[in-house]
Amino acid sequence: MEIRHLRLIKAIVEEGSITKAIDKLHLTQSALSHQLKEAEYQLGTQLFLRTNKKLVLTKAGEKLYEIANEILDKLSETEHQIKEMVFGEFGEIGISTECFSSYHWLPSVLKQFHNLYPNVELKIVTEATHYPLQKLLDNVIDIGIVSDQIKDDRIRYLELFQDEVVMAVSENHPWANKKYVVAEDFVDEHLIIHSLPMETVTIHQMVLAPAQVTPKKITPLPLTEASIEMVKADMGVMSMAKWALQPYLKNSPIKAIKIGKNGLRRKHYIAIRAEKQYPDYFNHFIGFLQTEINLQ
Repeated sequence: MEIRHLRLIKAIVEEGSITKAIDKLHLTQSALSHQLKEAEYQLGTQLFLRTNKKLVLTKAGEKLYEIANEILDKLSETEHQIKEMVFGEFGEIGISTECFSSYHWLPSVLKQFHNLYPNVELKIVTEATHYPLQKLLDNVIDIGIVSDQIKDDRIRYLELFQDEVVMAVSENHPWANKKYVVAEDFVDEHLIIHSLPMETVTIHQMVLAPAQVTPKKITPLPLTEASIEMVKADMGVMSMAKWALQPYLKNSPIKAIKIGKNGLRRKHYIAIRAEKQYPDYFNHFIGFLQTEINLQ
């Protein structure tokens, strides 16, 4: 006896007819009849009686049907358990970033992963935005996507991708015709930043602080759209990832200006808890994230 014979008996009984069993098993009528004869030959007895064009189980058939249910159910359960062991396909991953602009690319990547692992729930935890590392340590999220690292042995950082930071300025701003700006150019400027403290702002960390330069005025404004409108009105300048600024450059009086002669590039990281043992699906997601982001 083979598994296909057990599936055959089960299908005939539960579908109630040869025709319906053929459709369920995707067999031709001749193939189904051949398999049924094989099973009866193996056991040396009939499994069905043909009465008024109906198939009725014999005593032997009833016993085999009972065993078929037990074996096939156990086989299905075992397959499920093995898949869970190997792929860890059932679970949940909480994700947050340190900036709302990152959510422009993240959902499409999550959707692609969900198609591969439909039983893994991917949750964007927006309330942890701006504080992903603290929320990671508090076990509120499982992954933080950050560009700013803090030294803490409880956190492990994995490189995700690099991008370029540029200055967004009005087309009427004195910088509009510059090839690039340097730290000293900020002395008389109104700098619009996403949030305080300044120590977390990339342009401050990598350009202003090393040159000991402080802009004339600094305004924290967490809404990107509002900041863009201020730049359009020539009421300040702001730094943004080049990819995040691109949609605003089309049909808009805004220009992107390079920072430094060679441009300003920063790294983004996946932050996870160093001491935690993660299931396989979690590691698969990290690898998927690293691959897909770098392909975009």
